[in-house]
Amino acid sequence: MRKPRSLVQGARYHVTARANRRELILNSIGIKKLFMKTIKRAKKKYKFALTTFCIMGNHIHLMIQPLNNESLSIIMQWILATFAINYNNIFNFVGHVWYDRFHSSIIKSFRQYIETFIYIADNPVKAKIVQNAELYQFGGIWYLQKGLYEVLEPPDISLKLIFPRKCLQLSIP
Repeated sequence: MRKPRSLVQGARYHVTARANRRELILNSIGIKKLFMKTIKRAKKKYKFALTTFCIMGNHIHLMIQPLNNESLSIIMQWILATFAINYNNIFNFVGHVWYDRFHSSIIKSFRQYIETFIYIADNPVKAKIVQNAELYQFGGIWYLQKGLYEVLEPPDISLKLIFPRKCLQLSIP
């Protein structure tokens, strides 16, 4: 019997999902764009705020906050299932795309909020894909830098104060 998911109304979560067998299913630009398109579609269907994200080769990170009594589980089930159906259709595959149900942890404090934001942003840097998170096209920092808010929410005042360079549309030397 699996442990029940901890859900709190109005909470912000760090969500991760890993590809089945840790395969690099998300490695191509086209598939990463498909995942982004799926999130855009989810935002039209469900009410949630996405603070930041990172799509890596075999897993994803989201900092997400369900709004208006939406269920994190329903939002994530829809995103992951819709992506899996589309992925399997593209490659004429059947079966599981994701390893297990998604993992989520409640972000309980301001400190944890900032640490999670940094952790998600630094994923492609730690994996040595880019030298700076601002250069990773499939991470929230890149979107914040460009002022692209169709998937992300505009940064709140705390992010602007702590990370002014990462949250502004203009390049600061």
